[in-house]
Amino acid sequence: MTHTTTPRRDSPVRSRSATETTSGVARLYPTKHDLPEANRREAVGLLNQRLAECIELQTQCKQAHWNVKGPSFIALHKLFDEINAAVEEYVDLIAERVVQLGGIAEGTVGVVVERSTLIDYPLALSTGAEHVAALSDALAAFGRTARLGIEEMNDLEDADSADILTEISRGVDKWLWFVEAHQQGTVTPA
Repeated sequence: MTHTTTPRRDSPVRSRSATETTSGVARLYPTKHDLPEANRREAVGLLNQRLAECIELQTQCKQAHWNVKGPSFIALHKLFDEINAAVEEYVDLIAERVVQLGGIAEGTVGVVVERSTLIDYPLALSTGAEHVAALSDALAAFGRTARLGIEEMNDLEDADSADILTEISRGVDKWLWFVEAHQQGTVTPA
């Protein structure tokens, strides 16, 4: 049996985002939303950045879930899956908010690779401690970006987007606590 692979389609030209016109200005669908168009346009761009990072976080949760090994396997396997389910809800909240503002939710793999600021998840990890360390790093980094997003939305006077990001930040902090608890049992507090 012959195995074939599909060659990667690399484009030397940067693809335009779905919400950009040929002039590079974000396009919005008409809406009766009362947030000024300039604020909505900027919020859509910022929320799509958070969306890319949230999707990246979700993939990292699954990477940990699938590959964790060791004596704490079942506890961590289940925990990582619960975190993934919560993060999937966060992805949906952000994407739907983008669309509510008249934008296009940009959540393809290519967009995530181009935009995410989260560090790449190490693929060679196996022990529970290694996955706990890597996933806690990812959760902490995403929590920082969510809080940055809250400030950005407040500056744009978009209280609803700020509220969504606040809800996400609280959830991420809770999951960070759950994951870090697996590290803290072996360390004496400072």
